[in-house]
Amino acid sequence: MQPFPPTIIVRHRKENLKKCSLRGLESREDFRFLTYPVSELPDLSGYLILDIEGPPLTSADQDAGLFVIDATWRYAAVMSTQLSPYLKNAAKRSIPSHFRTAYPRRQNDCPNPECGLASIEALYIAYLMMGRETSGLLDGYYWRESFLEKNQINDDLSDSKALNINNYKK
Repeated sequence: MQPFPPTIIVRHRKENLKKCSLRGLESREDFRFLTYPVSELPDLSGYLILDIEGPPLTSADQDAGLFVIDATWRYAAVMSTQLSPYLKNAAKRSIPSHFRTAYPRRQNDCPNPECGLASIEALYIAYLMMGRETSGLLDGYYWRESFLEKNQINDDLSDSKALNINNYKK
């Protein structure tokens, strides 16, 4: 059993599963997927919301659970607003802005297109920064090699559970 709470993913019901970067992770015990709209959320005490507008993750965040909204940028903005009463006690955290996506898509609705990562990319980096096991996270991600290369991440190191967060700051 993992020493941290499961990552909670709220995926919009209209998310195209053929294009969804998180496809294939539904059966992992360290993830819990919910379909939006949801009638209620689990207790999010001790959770952080992965959000492009929060302060960057730090090593102090390593024991927290992660909450992720998985949708297009346009749907994610609406979901965030509608879920805000449930999220008011959870702090927002972001991925440092120097990481780049390999996912080829338009980002017209992204508040900061240069920093807009695919959900799996953001989760992978968050897991790395929090010292969590990343084995298998990118296995089904078509742009895996491009993403790792673009961000100069040595995937051999990513299997370690004790990565130093400073290795990933630029």
